[in-house]
Parts: sequence; C-alpha cells; structure tokens
Amino acid sequence: MSEAITNRYEFVLLFDVKNGNPNGDPDGGNLPRIDPETGHGITTDVCLKRKVRNYVDLVKNGDALYDIYVKEKAVLTEQRKPAYEFVADEKDKAVKISKARIWMCKNFFDVRTFGAVMSTKENNCGQVRGPVQLAFAQSIDPVVPLEASITRMAVETRKEADAQSGDNRTMGRKTYIPYGLYRVHGFISAPLAQQTGFSEDDLALLWDALINMFDHDHSAARGEMASQKLFVFKHDNKLGNAPAHKLFDLIQVKRKEDSEGPARSFADYEVTVGDTPEGVELLEKL
Repeated sequence: MSEAITNRYEFVLLFDVKNGNPNGDPDGGNLPRIDPETGHGITTDVCLKRKVRNYVDLVKNGDALYDIYVKEKAVLTEQRKPAYEFVADEKDKAVKISKARIWMCKNFFDVRTFGAVMSTKENNCGQVRGPVQLAFAQSIDPVVPLEASITRMAVETRKEADAQSGDNRTMGRKTYIPYGLYRVHGFISAPLAQQTGFSEDDLALLWDALINMFDHDHSAARGEMASQKLFVFKHDNKLGNAPAHKLFDLIQVKRKEDSEGPARSFADYEVTVGDTPEGVELLEKL
C-alpha cells in the first residue's frame, strides 16, 4: 500500500436519477426523501457511503487490506474479533485498544476511509474519525415524489389464492421521481488520513467508486442512476489554501436558458466552473 495522502481535498459529485427512488424514507412510506420547506430531493451520506462500500467490496473481492467492516448483514463484534486475536498477548488495556484500532484501520478500507465507532464492551477497538466525509446530497431543482400502482399476477400462498377465488392478481405501489439531478459535497482531511493510513491508492479507489458505484447498484426501485460529473479540488498542502465553501461556490449548476418544461435529463443543465485560487488545483475526474 502507498503512503498516506499529504494533500487536502474537497470534491463535488453530480449524479442523477430517472424514474427511480434514490433514497427512500422508511418513516415516510419509503417515498423519496425531500426537504419539506423547499421540495428539493435529499439523499443521505449513509446511502452514498453504502454504495462506495459495496463497490470496493466488489472490486477488491476480499483482498487483504481492503475488507469492508460495515458489510450488509455483518455482525460487527465478529468483524472485530481478528483484531483482538492479533493483540491477544498485550496486557495493558489501553495499549490493546490502540493496537486493535490500528489493525482495523490497516485491514478495513471503510474504517480508514470513513471512520467507525468500535468502542463497545465486546472486542473494543475504540473510535476512528475518518478522513473522508460526505454531506447530504440535494437536488438542484425541486423534485416531485410520485406513486405508481403495480399489479402482481401471482400470490405468495394457497390461502391467498383461495381467498381471491382464483384471481391471483395483487396490487402494490412503487414510489419514484421522474427526474432529479443531485449535488453532494465531500471533504478529505490529510491530517486525519495520516492517523488512519488512508493512502494514495485508497484515494484513487475512492474516485473510481464515486464514478462507477451506480453501475453496480441497479435495481427496479432505483430506476436509472448515474454519476455525471466529479470535480476535485486539490490543495498543495495538508491544511489547505482556501475555505471549502468558497471552492464549492466555483461550481455552478443551473438550467439551460433554452430548456423548457421540467428537467428530464442531465442535458437540461449547464455546469460552469470559476477560477481556483492560488495553491488549489481543480481536477475533473468525470
């Protein structure tokens, strides 16, 4: 594995969804999440991190140093067990936790990237503050959550079939938005990367995941989702040369002047990029 990164980064990812539900709200009948005050669509950071984890797990396929700690259906105490077996001979409790935390960072990509709270009673590995953090994604324009009635031409059990007198059709609902272009901001701290060992190889894998994660996450519920643009601000030192919010303001996304009606594709928008300040390089990854 390469050395830990020594530069600060921020990034802007633009992704869209067509006739799908990018992030359903379980407290709202699984309707797409929205800001009730503005009508803009919302996608949580946890949702996007899940897709990054799944992509890395698919690409690395259990390779050493690239395991995923928060896997779907994982038992976290069992995930931490190898770390405690590695430090079994250590008698000092504080030192044992510290060494176990280092082992977790070294062997699990998502721990050294996003961090983790592992300070439970069983197999306590402490807490890790990850160098990579994501904000909530928000749609550029308000979105319209819709529901479509669907019919299933079969039933699950004989009891259901008998109750419907042989008419095995059952009704359901599908929630979606016709189209939404979403924008998410990300932050990468070099000092925290030094603590977790987040490396240049990890960084390259992260960019790859953000670009390709939706291509391996298709489902009937999510419709068509795709990463459209990835802008990366690279500072020439670990502390940075400009405030993150000032850099984000350089990326402007708005409807094209000749675009009519509701947006239905990325082609309905234009993206403009301002000049970066001294000491900051803008890299367009997609």
